[in-house]
Amino acid sequence: MHRSSDTIYEEWLVLKCQDGDRGALEELVVRWQPRLTRHAMRLTGRPEAAHDVMQEAWLAIVRGIGRLKDPSGFRAWSYRIVGNKCADWIRQRVRHRGLEHGLAMMAPNHEPTHDEERDETSILHEALDQLPLDHRVVLSMHYLDEMCVAEISRSLGVPAGTIKSRLHHARNRLKQALERMKQ
Repeated sequence: MHRSSDTIYEEWLVLKCQDGDRGALEELVVRWQPRLTRHAMRLTGRPEAAHDVMQEAWLAIVRGIGRLKDPSGFRAWSYRIVGNKCADWIRQRVRHRGLEHGLAMMAPNHEPTHDEERDETSILHEALDQLPLDHRVVLSMHYLDEMCVAEISRSLGVPAGTIKSRLHHARNRLKQALERMKQ
């Protein structure tokens, strides 16, 4: 497996964090905050929720980084923490507002536009919003965050075969949604 200089640098930052280097932790936060926040946004569908979740996730990351045995596993480990914190947030909202309202909160934030001159990006976002959450998550982790199947599997705590299946079905459903939108 080819490791980029960025990957090696991030592994070094993890090791420095484990040694108590605050500067390395700050650099790790700067490098990972945007990616992890996008993941939290995809899972919660709410910017304010993603912000709250990320605060809790970083606390958990800072507290647990010393126990991370393999610095190369930071990416999958941190995504899993964010996913767990998002699941906690969703459960809390469902419990407080009832199942129907909680499910509505997980729906996409925006209504599809019906303008004739939509750009390809907005069409793609609209099609993605039509997919189930688990499909949106694996597609974005794979294509936007450039994670391999094994990393997604470790991040979500789901077998690799399930991830492959979800990716396959998600691609098909996305293709169908895009075709319906062209009609």
